[in-house]
Amino acid sequence: MLLYITLGTNDLHRAGHFYDAVLPVLGYRRQRSSEEEIGYAADGDTRCRFWVVTPFNRRRATSGNGAMVALAAETRADVDAFHAAAIAAGAVDEGEPGLRSYHAHFYAAYVRDLDGNKLSAVCENPE
Repeated sequence: MLLYITLGTNDLHRAGHFYDAVLPVLGYRRQRSSEEEIGYAADGDTRCRFWVVTPFNRRRATSGNGAMVALAAETRADVDAFHAAAIAAGAVDEGEPGLRSYHAHFYAAYVRDLDGNKLSAVCENPE
């Protein structure tokens, strides 16, 4: 359903350091970068699916209330690693790794990046 996702930042350099430290634990790495945007994808993907950008209208980037990007994780250990890497890179904890009530195998962690964007890593595989 989704082609790609963009998150706004007010400091692309700082955001790049954050995402370069966090996304590889889920199998994504920086594939593209310019003065306005950084794109991440899994090796072998045909396009970047996750973009961090400066707003096109040149206004200040803001996070959305109720907006969140959930990233798929293969294992619960990947969720744990995502959370640890994000916190180490300066994220704010929004929910430590653990099972959630959405269904029996919904294991997730939640953080806010350096610009306040809410992110989650989720593993739905039984372990």
